[in-house]
Amino acid sequence: MNIQKINYQKELEKILNRLENEKRTPALLLHSCCAPCSSYVLEYLSSYFQITVFYYNPNIYPEEEYEKRILEQQKLIQDMDLARPVSFLAGKYDRDRFYKASAGLEHVKEGGTRCMKCYELRLAETARTAKENGFDFFTTTLSISPMKNAQKLNEIGLATGERYGVEYLVSDFKKKDGYKRSIALSEKYGLYRQDYCGCEFSLAQRREKEAEQPRPEKKGGCVSSLE
Repeated sequence: MNIQKINYQKELEKILNRLENEKRTPALLLHSCCAPCSSYVLEYLSSYFQITVFYYNPNIYPEEEYEKRILEQQKLIQDMDLARPVSFLAGKYDRDRFYKASAGLEHVKEGGTRCMKCYELRLAETARTAKENGFDFFTTTLSISPMKNAQKLNEIGLATGERYGVEYLVSDFKKKDGYKRSIALSEKYGLYRQDYCGCEFSLAQRREKEAEQPRPEKKGGCVSSLE
C-alpha cells in the first residue's frame, strides 16, 4: 500500500500565510538540537513568531560536548541579526531519561527505533514546557537535516501536540535550500560544527565508520541520522 507523503514545507507556508493575514505574532517554543541547525530556522521564522529557543538534548554525550553545544547556541542567539529578539531556555540535562528511553536499542542503527524514541522524548518535553508556559506553538529544528525523516518527525510532533494540548508547527526546514543556508550561516558566524549527532551510540558508530573509510568533510549541524 502506497502512502502519499505530505509536503510539510507547503503546510508550514499555509500556516505562515494565515498568521500574516491575521496580523498577529504568536509565541513559538523552538526545540533546537544545535546552533548550526537553528541558524536558518531562526532567520526564517523570526519574522512570524516571538521565538524562545528551548535547548533540551539529554542525549548528547559526553557532558563536555553538551556544554560546548549549549554555549554555542546561546552565542548564536546573541550574535544573529534577526527580525525579532529571541529568548533562550535551557532544559534539564537529564541523561538518565535518554538512557531509559533507549534501553535495549543501543546497537540499533541510526535512523531506527532508538532515534524515534529520542525524538519522542525531546518533543514531549518541549510540548509540556510550551503548554505550561502558554506558548501558541512548538516545533523543532531537527527537520533541517537531510538525514532526518521529516515525515516521522512531524507525525511524532503532531501526536505529541495533541497529547499535551498545544499546536505543533509542522516543518521540513531542509526544503527551499534551508540546509544549504544553514551551512552558509554556520560559516558566517564561525559556528562549531560537530561531526556526530550527539549520543554515545552515534559517536561509537561514527568512530567505526572512520576506521573503515576516510573522515567526511564537516558540513555543520546534523550530519548524521540522530541529533
